[in-house]
Amino acid sequence: MSASTAIAYLNGRFLPLEDVRISPLDRGFLFADGIYEVAAVIDGKLVDSASHLARLERSTAAIGIVLPLSLADIEAAQTELVARNGLSEGLVYLQITRGADATRDFIPAPDLQPTLFMFMQDKPLIDLPAVAAGIAVATMPDLRWARRDIKSVGLLAQAMAKQAAKEAGAQEAWMIEDGFVTEGASSTAFIVTDEGIVTRPYSQSVLAGCTGAALTALAQESGIAVIRRPFTVDEALAAKEAFITSASTLCLSVVRIDEQRVGDGAPGPVAMRLRALYIDFARATGV
Repeated sequence: MSASTAIAYLNGRFLPLEDVRISPLDRGFLFADGIYEVAAVIDGKLVDSASHLARLERSTAAIGIVLPLSLADIEAAQTELVARNGLSEGLVYLQITRGADATRDFIPAPDLQPTLFMFMQDKPLIDLPAVAAGIAVATMPDLRWARRDIKSVGLLAQAMAKQAAKEAGAQEAWMIEDGFVTEGASSTAFIVTDEGIVTRPYSQSVLAGCTGAALTALAQESGIAVIRRPFTVDEALAAKEAFITSASTLCLSVVRIDEQRVGDGAPGPVAMRLRALYIDFARATGV
């Protein structure tokens, strides 16, 4: 799927992606005044859609953007977009901003109409080389704003961390604050210990990951304990396994942290089991 053939959605219209036009005065462009969501598509169906839409509603409410459509209508537009693009596996990106103002002003006009934009990304999610090989992460200071529970389009700190991780030979960055891992630049961080699987508790310090929430529920259903507490990099290096979750990676083992091996340096059985459980869940519940 190329930009010349892909179909996108903008404010109630389906049109070629290359024909999408958004005002340069849109507050998403000028102020990062907007929210986004990324949902997986497997077998042509949206994965965990209700969870993503609920988080979209929470995030927009937190910054005072009124959704221009009901959640049901947004989901219907997403499923139509998937169908129009013939997407079997990949991602649907949704972004809503406060809208385009008449001029650049920190205080928005009271009658702005939100901009709702969506497009598809054709991307393999199931059969990835990283599943068998695992990934490396590099640790970075967490320089983000304090309301990380809001899925803001302001992603400069994450983009810089991702670039630094790539330059260090890693595929993801883990953000460190007060000596503890908060989360990945675009993922939720987990370790596996004798206690079970360990991940940060929900708070304003981290984004409540939809994939991570579904995966922890599946873990508990299968008898794996879930412990929500902070953990350090040293604890991660001493863990049996480590892994990340996100809509774009599902569940991937972390086999190196800052060039140091985790466990035996290979994807572990817990992460691999949870990945398989999640894929079964995705295929059984997709819409």
